[in-house]
Amino acid sequence: MAAFDLLIRGGTVFDPEQCSFHQEDIAVRDGVIVRRDAGFSGEEAENILDASGCIVSPGLIDMHCHIYPVFPYVRRDSLRTTNAEEHMVRCGVTTAVDAGTCGWRNFGDFKENVIDATKLRVLAFLDIAAKGMAYPDSEQAVADINPQIAAAVAREWSDCIVGIKSAHYWPRHEDGEHPAFASIDGAREAAALCGKPVMVDSIPVVPERSYPAILSRLEPGDIHTHVFAQQFPLLNAQGKVEDYLRKERERGVRFDVGHGSGSFWFRQAVPCFEQDFWPDTISTDLHHQNVTGPAIDLLYVASKFLAMGMPLAQVLYRVTRAPALTLSRPELGTLADGACADLAVLRVREGRFGYLDCGGARLEGEGKLECVATVRAGEVLFDPEARSAPDWREAPPAYWTAPGLLRSWDLWNRKEEVHETER
Repeated sequence: MAAFDLLIRGGTVFDPEQCSFHQEDIAVRDGVIVRRDAGFSGEEAENILDASGCIVSPGLIDMHCHIYPVFPYVRRDSLRTTNAEEHMVRCGVTTAVDAGTCGWRNFGDFKENVIDATKLRVLAFLDIAAKGMAYPDSEQAVADINPQIAAAVAREWSDCIVGIKSAHYWPRHEDGEHPAFASIDGAREAAALCGKPVMVDSIPVVPERSYPAILSRLEPGDIHTHVFAQQFPLLNAQGKVEDYLRKERERGVRFDVGHGSGSFWFRQAVPCFEQDFWPDTISTDLHHQNVTGPAIDLLYVASKFLAMGMPLAQVLYRVTRAPALTLSRPELGTLADGACADLAVLRVREGRFGYLDCGGARLEGEGKLECVATVRAGEVLFDPEARSAPDWREAPPAYWTAPGLLRSWDLWNRKEEVHETER
């Protein structure tokens, strides 16, 4: 019996704890990383994935996406979401975090039909709006904001709910039925009750709900997503990063990319990057309207930061270890012995590539990240270059006696017997 189920051999391993690279092999048994070393012979493993010329990283974590697929059939103006296995596996994502697509009224269905039914690990922020993002006005129903019930649901499913989401609430000026901070304050109250962070997606409305006022309502560990959207005053009249942003970061507020269809502009991101105000985490806000651009997938979004000049190790950290720690899931985003064998085998293509932002503008820069293979809990889910497969001429006996082949032979033989009888 082989000592290991899978050996990822010949790659350059990214260690997110140290933000460093090492030439190592990774041995997996029973879905868990059991050993990292250089120079395994390969005879110890039942299966080998050849990672030569590639980077082996912890499985990527997309901490802002939308993957509850029911809503397109509810109303035509509902949020059209994506299928996690279809869109995430092929870009190295092993943990997809749904960012508030569901509220407490419909989370049970999401848990049963998506979270429990996919091979990926699916975590979620629970929308403070009772029905989540079911349709545009569902997040404006102040009467449905119930922090106590939301917190109870988050505690009940604490294995998969990682926080509370406030999103898309009342972009116009407040009125008697819509207090400016009803959604954010409700989410913050629920988060305090269940001991989890808040993720906020809120458009500033001056003077009632300014951007500094939004950030000031957050607690250390809370997350502002869509940080490089055009509506946020990140730069002063002289083009310098506003002081309050650095103060909020020092206070413990986290800043997430949340690219989406309209929330990432190079004219915001590049000046901030050049002044060392980098995002804490990189995510897609992936849904049906941006899978063909400008978000596409997590590696495409991450490659934009590579093109801006962010070092590769820092890019990878922001899609692995950083989101794991932000979500208080330290067991994720790591290649430590005993960790779940979630792995992404990546290639960095050399050359200059162009990237699109949400305003239709282009940035050209060096490098592009591509996924070569994805391993989830020790199972190879994506391997388009067949790096874990044997040459067909040397394939094991099962290849030559596969059920479909045997059935075809059986049907052919029966056909021949009928012809002989007719003669």
